[in-house]
Amino acid sequence: MQAPEPDLKKLAGILKGFKGQKDLIPALQAVQKEYGYVPPQAVVQVAEHLKVFPSQIQGVLSFYSMFHTEPRGKNLVTVCRGTACHVRGGKGVLRVVQNELELKDGETDEDYRFTLETVACLGACALSPVMVVNGQVYGRLNPRRIQDTIDLYRQEEK
Repeated sequence: MQAPEPDLKKLAGILKGFKGQKDLIPALQAVQKEYGYVPPQAVVQVAEHLKVFPSQIQGVLSFYSMFHTEPRGKNLVTVCRGTACHVRGGKGVLRVVQNELELKDGETDEDYRFTLETVACLGACALSPVMVVNGQVYGRLNPRRIQDTIDLYRQEEK
């Protein structure tokens, strides 16, 4: 399945609040919040609105790992690979999540329902091992809790 084309008509409204600003990061964050990524088709429009070169936008997008230029799944699953999580079974958590979603780190499923990513630390060490789905933290994980959590998001899709 091909990713849906982004509706760039929304872009003007998103950028309206950034008129006359040269700070690219907040504008790009707003675009990414709306679309789940920064569509390549939007780069020129963002650059024109902010009165900068498109190459400056591309520079910010490629420098900061928080920005994504490819479509991502509706549900973002982030697994912690930090020390506390590792010591408490984080490697197993990642393996179960990968098996459940049939994805590897950095991949998105063909239906654009799930994207899997890992991070060095989520900062929730007391709850380790931890994963985050769409900003919701799930801690003290075991295989059953992982399966139940992912099933919850699968059911929301129906």
